[in-house]
Amino acid sequence: MQAINLKDKLAKFDDVYAPRVVAALNGQLVKVVKVEGAFPWHAHADEDEMFLVVEGEMDLEFRDRVVHLGPGELCVVPRGVEHRPNAKTRASVVLFEPATVRSTGDVDHAHTVEADDLEWV
Repeated sequence: MQAINLKDKLAKFDDVYAPRVVAALNGQLVKVVKVEGAFPWHAHADEDEMFLVVEGEMDLEFRDRVVHLGPGELCVVPRGVEHRPNAKTRASVVLFEPATVRSTGDVDHAHTVEADDLEWV
């Protein structure tokens, strides 16, 4: 057991939409990711996802509304809900989701990261 410094973990990489794992518990992973620009529209049929903004700002776009998130704010996306993260400028985000989550859910895209391909930082 030890403290995990999110800013130190985020400083270890610079690429966007390439999540890194910082912790695991009860079949869930805690990930850090940098976001910039629009991610593809997608849904996760069987998993909820939590987005917590650490630095910067981002929008979680849904087909019927947009949820704007600033530092210290989070939003849970229920399973099956189509969504798209979008950040006008680079933001740092913590994700909390089941270990089996594929980053683009039901969509194949250049940003797709398979659960088995995740790196730890």
